[in-house]
Amino acid sequence: MKLELRGITKRFGSLVANASIDLTVNPGEIHALLGENGAGKSTLMNVLYGLYTADEGEILLDDKVQKFSGPGAAMAAGIGMVHQHFMLIPVFTVAENVVLGHEPVSKFGSLNLAEARKRVIEISDKFGFNVDPDALVEDLPVGIQQRVEIIKALSRDAKILVLDEPTAVLTPQETDELMNIMRQLAQNGTSIVFITHKLREVKEVADAITVIRLGAVVGSASPDASTSELASLMVGREVDMELNKAPANLGQQVLLVEGITVMDDRSHKAVNDVSFSVQAGEILAIAGVQGNGQTEIAEALLGIRDVARGKVTLNGKDITQDSVRKVLEAGVSFIPEDRKKDGLVSEFSIAENLMLDSSYRSRFTKGLNIDFPARRKIAEDLVKRFDVRTPSAQTLASKLSGGNQQKVVVARELSRDGNLLIAAQPTRGVDVGSIEFIHEQILAERDSGRAVILISTELDEVLALADRIAVMYRGKIVGIVTPETSRENLGKMMAGVVA
Repeated sequence: MKLELRGITKRFGSLVANASIDLTVNPGEIHALLGENGAGKSTLMNVLYGLYTADEGEILLDDKVQKFSGPGAAMAAGIGMVHQHFMLIPVFTVAENVVLGHEPVSKFGSLNLAEARKRVIEISDKFGFNVDPDALVEDLPVGIQQRVEIIKALSRDAKILVLDEPTAVLTPQETDELMNIMRQLAQNGTSIVFITHKLREVKEVADAITVIRLGAVVGSASPDASTSELASLMVGREVDMELNKAPANLGQQVLLVEGITVMDDRSHKAVNDVSFSVQAGEILAIAGVQGNGQTEIAEALLGIRDVARGKVTLNGKDITQDSVRKVLEAGVSFIPEDRKKDGLVSEFSIAENLMLDSSYRSRFTKGLNIDFPARRKIAEDLVKRFDVRTPSAQTLASKLSGGNQQKVVVARELSRDGNLLIAAQPTRGVDVGSIEFIHEQILAERDSGRAVILISTELDEVLALADRIAVMYRGKIVGIVTPETSRENLGKMMAGVVA
């Protein structure tokens, strides 16, 4: 089935999320929709899927104009969508999830589960999905859950399949398997729209590439284009994709973690008997699929979450039970994984955000009061040094782009005195240009002699920055390896296979 979007415009109040977008996807084509977070990719596909109604423009399938009143109408027309956050019911079986909303019924009016199982098996066998129709979704790995979502779409005879950031929660092996599935689907005539911001994956699987920036199409490219060319299209300027990383100059041990166990919010073991150390002048990356205990480790090291067992030593001092303020005062800087929730106060100015957790320190105070001229000078210096694009340091944080909000967090944390930096997902949701800048700043901290713990689910980021890589799976470190380790072996470790 051929898909055409003509002049699609979608507004939310004064915000133009999509501006006169044209897009053509041919039958059996894998068409990558490439752009930064917030570029308008998902909004455009939500218009296609009937979740939003376009303010202007039209949708055509095989040259016929379509009007979708909602997702049901889009699905009936042959459009399926696998969202970044899966729409599955954990306590239902695969078969029950697949037929939810269009349940086959027996002649007595009850659910015909046998027919549902048969449909799952047919699709699974055809594409080699290897999915058990009777398995509970909550017991399945993330990669298999994604296959269930694809089977759901195909069970409704989807001729066009939209995959929204489909590799965000997958191991490298699961990503490779998904790409093979995409190729198989395309060979069978399914058109695929692949929404992503990951350049390597686009080059590997796409037949055609359309780049969106700030809600508008800024160009198209072939998969033969270089990553630098694609990055430049995404950002609107030249981007150097290569980091100049010198060998690590190791100093003394800064942090020692001995057998810590940390509970999650449900009182389950999120971190189970984990040990590692970090030296001055090195980056230890903690890698793994999201949800394997990385967040809880960071929170435990900061004193945000209690350590149930074990010991944390910083510069020879036991900080296991210290408060957050004591940990920060001991020389720890922290870039949180969710800047909006934990890194910024959106209705504070940049200057105010730059002194969070430090407003009582001497550089910001005069007697018992805030020294406003000093605060303004410090903020202006940090805005310039960290290239925060803003009219003024008095601008509200909520008015900044995601990349510039992250730069404010990075500026605040790296301006603290100390010798340990914990950077959790430091480039999540920021543009390629900001990623380049933040990576350079983290490397500069390491080269200045600071110990760095990098927590990231982005394998490219881990391989680019790390001196050692600790791989986590289900709350345990399954191995600590060098960045020369192959992607294949790292992927196996991320799936729990000990190297």
